[in-house]
Amino acid sequence: MNRILNMSLRGLTLASRFLLIFFLARLLDPGELGLYGLLAATISYALYLLGFDFYSFTTREILKRERKEWGGLLKSQVGLSAVLYVVFLPLLVLVFIQDLLPWKVAGWFFILLVFEHVAQELGRLLIAISQQLTASLLLFLRQGVWVLAAIGLMYVDTDLRSLELVLAAWTLGGMLAVCVGAWRLSQLGISGWQRSIDWQWIIKGLRIALPLLAATLAIRGVFTLDRYWFEALSSREVLGAYVLFMGFCGALMAFLDAGVFAFIYPGLISAHNKGEDAAFRQGMRRLLTQTLALSLGFALAALITIGPILTWLDRPLYIEHQGLMYWLLLAMILYGVGMVSHYGLYAQGKDTPIIYSHIASLPVFVVVTWLASFHWPYLAVPLGLCVAFTLILVWKTYAYVRLTPVNRVHSS
Repeated sequence: MNRILNMSLRGLTLASRFLLIFFLARLLDPGELGLYGLLAATISYALYLLGFDFYSFTTREILKRERKEWGGLLKSQVGLSAVLYVVFLPLLVLVFIQDLLPWKVAGWFFILLVFEHVAQELGRLLIAISQQLTASLLLFLRQGVWVLAAIGLMYVDTDLRSLELVLAAWTLGGMLAVCVGAWRLSQLGISGWQRSIDWQWIIKGLRIALPLLAATLAIRGVFTLDRYWFEALSSREVLGAYVLFMGFCGALMAFLDAGVFAFIYPGLISAHNKGEDAAFRQGMRRLLTQTLALSLGFALAALITIGPILTWLDRPLYIEHQGLMYWLLLAMILYGVGMVSHYGLYAQGKDTPIIYSHIASLPVFVVVTWLASFHWPYLAVPLGLCVAFTLILVWKTYAYVRLTPVNRVHSS
C-alpha cells in the first residue's frame, strides 16, 4: 500500500510540474512567465550555495552510524548551513542591485529560497533513512499541490491571474513541506542533539563534497545563465516563449529520471559492487535502449502536440517563436543521452570525468553563445546549449569506454 501511495504522489508531482508551465503560459502574460522562469532558475541555483551539496556526505555518514549519533551529525550540517546563510544571503542581494531580477520579487525570492532549501534537505534526509513515503509527500507539497491550487484559483477568478498568486501558493507549499518534514523528524526518536558542532568533521565532508559541488554549479550555471542571456539578446516577453519551450522540452529529463534512471542505476551499482560483469553490461544496455526509446517517443509526441498546445494557449507570441522548441528539444535529447555514460561511470565510482566534463561545459557554453550572438543572436543560446551538451555526451562516452573493463562493455 505504501509503495502505491509513494508512486502515486511521485506521479502527481511529475504531472503537476509538467502542466504548470502550460497553464502559466495561458493564464499569465509572456513577460510574467519570463520573470517566473528567471526567478525559478535563480532559486534553483542559489540552493546549492546554501547547502554546498553537503547532504551527499552527511547521508553516507548517517547510514554508517547508530541512531543515537544522528542528531550530532545533523546539528553539524545545520551549523554549516548557518555559516553559508550568513555568507551568501547578503551576497544574493546583488541579484537585485544589478537589476538581474526586479526588487518587487526580492521578498518572495528570499522566503522561497529558505523554504525550498530546508524542505529539500529534509526530503533528502528522509529518503536516506528509508522514510520514502513522507519524502514523496514533502515533494508533492513543494512541487505539486500548490500548483493545482494556484491553477484552480486562477481559473475560477480572473482577478487572481497574477505572478504574485503563483509565488504565494509556492511559498505556502514550501512552508507546509517544512512543517510536515520537521514534524516527522521529531517523531523518529533521533538523539545526540546535545553534542557540539564538529567543525573537523565538516571540513572533512567539504573536501569530499566541494569537487562535486563545482561540477554541479557549472552545469546548473548553464541552466541559469541561459535564461538571463536569452533575455539580454531579446526581451522579457520573448523570454516567456523560451521558458515555455524549455519547460516543455525539459520535461524529458523528468520522465527519464522517474521512468528509467531511478529504476536502473541502483542495479548498476549493485552489479559493480558484486563484480557481476554480465549483469552490469545488461543493465547498461537496458539503460541505453530505454533512454533512446523514451527520448524518441517524447520527441515525436512533442512535435505532434506542440501545434494544438500553442493553439490552446492562444498567445500569438508563442506561435511566432515556435522554432525555439526544436533547438531546445535537440539540446535536451543530447543531455539525456549523455546521462547513460554518466550513470555507467557513477556506478563504478569513476567521478572524475563527470566532474571535468560538467566544469568544461560552462566555458564552452559561454564561448559558443558569445560567438553565435554576433551572427544569430536569436539562436545563440540554444546553439550554445547544443554544443555544451554534445561536449558532455562525447566526453562521458569516451571516458566510459576507456575506463570500463572490456568484459563490461562487450560480451566475451
